[in-house]
Amino acid sequence: DCLLSRGLGDVYKRQISHNSVNDKRRDKLMKVLIPIPNTDFDPTEVAIPWSILIMNNIQVIFATPNGKNGRADNRMLTGEGLGSLKWALIASKDAINTYNDMLQNRQFNNPIKYENIDVTMFDGLILPGGHDSGMKDYLESTVLQDKVRSFFEEKKPVGAICHGTIVLARTIDPQTNQSIISDYKTTGLLKRQELMAYYLTKNRVGDYYRTYTQTVQDEVINALTNKKNLSLIHI
Repeated sequence: DCLLSRGLGDVYKRQISHNSVNDKRRDKLMKVLIPIPNTDFDPTEVAIPWSILIMNNIQVIFATPNGKNGRADNRMLTGEGLGSLKWALIASKDAINTYNDMLQNRQFNNPIKYENIDVTMFDGLILPGGHDSGMKDYLESTVLQDKVRSFFEEKKPVGAICHGTIVLARTIDPQTNQSIISDYKTTGLLKRQELMAYYLTKNRVGDYYRTYTQTVQDEVINALTNKKNLSLIHI
């Protein structure tokens, strides 16, 4: 749902190009960081980027608040409580299979702590999303925000998905006292998408789809200097 103007797509293109010419001169793999909470991240938004990256010989390192294993939002895997709507709302079969593959991955099972993230060791950053309550340890982490800010200062590629754009919106540049994405063009989770999921399911699962009273779209727009820099195209 979010690729900034300095996006991770460039990382993919460079890596694929290197693969095509079988460049053996590289002495190390490119390395991308994916921070996640300990619980409730969206399985699709973590597993699919992970799969794309490793298929292109890019190493993925995970980080959690305490360095312990993260686990996805179980409802997105099983549809528990969603009734007849579950097949429209849960992760696809392919995404679930990819998530199960990721559970066997050594890096996924050995995450680092947010506080131990060394930005100089990474070539890019992906911030995935999710909407259940366990996401708040990730979305509200000032430790993680400090690390995210460093990725911008180092001019490294950054991408965010769905609620992951909230992390960007909340990361403040101390020199301007504004969000680090204040002058960027970005995409994000649309208000109509977030509210539709909420209203369709609130009688069954309450506020499950309302992580905060303010929608993702509203929070991200409020962080932008030019409100038109938020793309409202669903991708």
